[in-house]
Amino acid sequence: MPAALPRVLSVIPPMTQLNTPYPSTAYLTGFLRSRGVPAWQEDLAIALVLRLLSRDGLAQVAERAQAVPANAQSPAVQSFLAQQDRYLATIGPAMAFLQGRDSTLAHRIVGRHYLPEGPRFAALDVYEDDGSGDPLGWAFGALGLADKAKHLATLYLNDLADVLQGAVDARFEFVRYAEQLAGSQPTFDPLADALAQAPTFVDEVLQQLTHEAVARHQPGVVLLSVPFPGSVYGAFRIAQAIKAQHPHIVTVLGGGFVNTELRELADPRVFDFFDYVTLDAGERPLLALLEHLQGQRGRQRLVRTFVRNDDGAVQYVHLAEPDVAFAEIGTPTWDGLPLQRYLSLLDMLNPMHRLWSDGRWNKLTVAHGCYWKKCSFCDVNLDYIGRYEGANAQVLADRIAAIVAETGQTGFHFVDEAAPPKALKALAQELIARGTGISWWGNVRFEKTFTPELAELLADAGCIAISGGLEVASDRLLGLMKKGVSVDQVARVTRAFSDAGILVHAYLMYGFPSQTEQDTVDALEYVRQLFGNGCIQSGFFHRFACTVHSPVGQNPAEYGITLAPLPPGGFAKNDVAFIDPTGVDHDALGAGLKKAIYNYMHGIGLEEDVRMWFPFRVPKTTVKRDRIARALASRG
Repeated sequence: MPAALPRVLSVIPPMTQLNTPYPSTAYLTGFLRSRGVPAWQEDLAIALVLRLLSRDGLAQVAERAQAVPANAQSPAVQSFLAQQDRYLATIGPAMAFLQGRDSTLAHRIVGRHYLPEGPRFAALDVYEDDGSGDPLGWAFGALGLADKAKHLATLYLNDLADVLQGAVDARFEFVRYAEQLAGSQPTFDPLADALAQAPTFVDEVLQQLTHEAVARHQPGVVLLSVPFPGSVYGAFRIAQAIKAQHPHIVTVLGGGFVNTELRELADPRVFDFFDYVTLDAGERPLLALLEHLQGQRGRQRLVRTFVRNDDGAVQYVHLAEPDVAFAEIGTPTWDGLPLQRYLSLLDMLNPMHRLWSDGRWNKLTVAHGCYWKKCSFCDVNLDYIGRYEGANAQVLADRIAAIVAETGQTGFHFVDEAAPPKALKALAQELIARGTGISWWGNVRFEKTFTPELAELLADAGCIAISGGLEVASDRLLGLMKKGVSVDQVARVTRAFSDAGILVHAYLMYGFPSQTEQDTVDALEYVRQLFGNGCIQSGFFHRFACTVHSPVGQNPAEYGITLAPLPPGGFAKNDVAFIDPTGVDHDALGAGLKKAIYNYMHGIGLEEDVRMWFPFRVPKTTVKRDRIARALASRG
């Protein structure tokens, strides 16, 4: 007789997002339950923040902050200690306000006499005064009471994050928590050293939460889904706490970080914390693992799984079996997650940018992988991009209806790498036919298939915002990237979305191989014109990083670069340094690009010469000032 199916607990480790749960555990829990597996989930990221940012939590932080020598106290810690009583009195009401449980508190918050203010409030000095003595009046006007209060309360929380970092855990951040220990870290040594140290106060709270979750669910298997480098340390601390008190519980590590950076894992010390490490889509590896734990499958018949073998070495085991079809993975469930306790934050005064941190969105995937999978900077050979599978519109609409019925919330974030236009069109038609009144946003490629007519259809079906990669706004570089789009085409597509009332965010890149200083200045001019012509409302510049799995990383000579040797080590492998013969100082240019985009998102400087954003001489743009306007006038 096979052993009984173990109870499975899927855990979101700190840190991910504060406004909505990361969707991996919802998908895994829904899938496992559809296969008859007793499965549960916990978000220890939000649980940790709520425990720390409480009256009792801050009182304990204050005790530790007082022990920091005065000459070693950061400005945030000094401000916190000087206003300690006010922080303890306001933290509970402020958190309730950000959770949407006490909206009338907004009146007191906007008066600027209720919440204590620390160094983060100095950021208000960069905003314009509307003449009323209110530096935020230009942004929120006379009636933007709730949003203005939300922004002030967000600054208040950011001050407290700085206090935690300065007083109890130097690695603490709300998102990038201790990420330097894991991201592209060739050796496990930094993480091992940190885990061997005495726990910080944050670690102690996380351990307590871990033991409480284990006591609640009594799992036989704990799955830790790690999407980002900033959640690796927390995941290992959770596994460490479990192994210390419950060595019989099987711990499994997976998720986006693992799938990208640990594909050549060779350090056996990882298995002091985790019994198994799985790659790529988790459904098939988990089914094989559960059969193994029931005694129905030998260890050598696992699927895409790292183990530590009897000789103490890391072994990758992969019995090739077909993945579970995307149409058959079931409907994600948020059962067990504290949906009413997430925090709606407003840190950026931009209507598109706020979507990432404000409001609780049901995260859903329209298709698995990317239908384009050609971009040279992307990890197109990995499963999460390279294996494209979709589901028909009826299946997707059924999943949406089930999620709305379960959560009572109608906001959706489609988290695809690039949602296929044909699938979005079919889904939009199905949603309209059913009268499904949802609001949704997601990521697309700015391809010509998105006509004004399709944009209007998507808006009618509830689309409120779209994000997509413009990358470097240069036709030469877009061709080298194999983006399959041109600057003129992007202008027309983004304007079609904007004209349909859909907000548009552009992902932008600098430092791509062979990119010159002239290319960078010209790209910024294109971006200025896209903002000025109402094509995009938001954007973000990030520095190009060459990864070992991308076409650039695998064929550097085609892009005119030379890769630096990777340092030895058996842990993470992703980013790889390279030598570009252009010799451009992209870091120096990046500061100007980020300053420009920040101001453009606030409607500032759109008529100025783009050279004003750089503190040193750069070449004049070669792009005519009406280039985007002419592209919009042309049908292409």
